[in-house]
Amino acid sequence: MNTNKIRNYTLLSIIFTFILGTLLHFTYEWSGENIIIAAFSAVNESIWEHLKLLYFPMLLTLIIGYFYIGKSTPNFICSKVIGILSSILFTIAFFYIYSGILGKYIAIVDIILFFVATIFGEFLSYILIKNNFKCNNKIYLTLLILLGICFVFFTYSAPNIGIFRDPITGETGIKYI
Repeated sequence: MNTNKIRNYTLLSIIFTFILGTLLHFTYEWSGENIIIAAFSAVNESIWEHLKLLYFPMLLTLIIGYFYIGKSTPNFICSKVIGILSSILFTIAFFYIYSGILGKYIAIVDIILFFVATIFGEFLSYILIKNNFKCNNKIYLTLLILLGICFVFFTYSAPNIGIFRDPITGETGIKYI
């Protein structure tokens, strides 16, 4: 396994996620609130919708990376999925901790959180790949697909609970009918 190739792929994944994740924050609005674009873009300011900004770019880097290094790396898929899930869990935990302590949300902290979570997840994936972490790709791939289904489903039919609620409007998901 070529460590330089994995390192370079990881750095490109981080940059790609930074750029695409940032753009996905705005694509729903830019599209004129297109209901198809809504499936993978943030449709409001809820923490749930902002997790898509990590999930979908990191999913794309997993797919692209599979053809670049993944076919020759037995633990590639599960390592990348663990990285994605870790980024998401890190974001949720840190967001609720800091906003609970301060009693408010701070946009710049949320932006920094996105970048730190991306680096955290990609770095964890890198470490797992490099150290030949043993895992079952099928189980992790199933988790990844189920999470993707949840992101799409809850965009259109979000429960009225905190993680799905836009702190500005109090709304959840989108109204497409």
